[in-house]
Amino acid sequence: MGSTTDKIKGAANQAAGAVKQGVGQAVGNPNLELKGAVQELKGEAQEAVGKAKNAVKKLVDKA
Repeated sequence: MGSTTDKIKGAANQAAGAVKQGVGQAVGNPNLELKGAVQELKGEAQEAVGKAKNAVKKLVDKA
């Protein structure tokens, strides 16, 4: 995957995870809250990978 794809998927996972957490909290479902938190963390990791790929690409382009 390219850096942009990773960043987009990461942002989408963060948003979906936040929604799951909110819904889980609203309906009193701790399992859904936990799944949302895990998905949000996954999204943060994906976004970080995308940013790292972008940084490496910039370094290679400068070389």
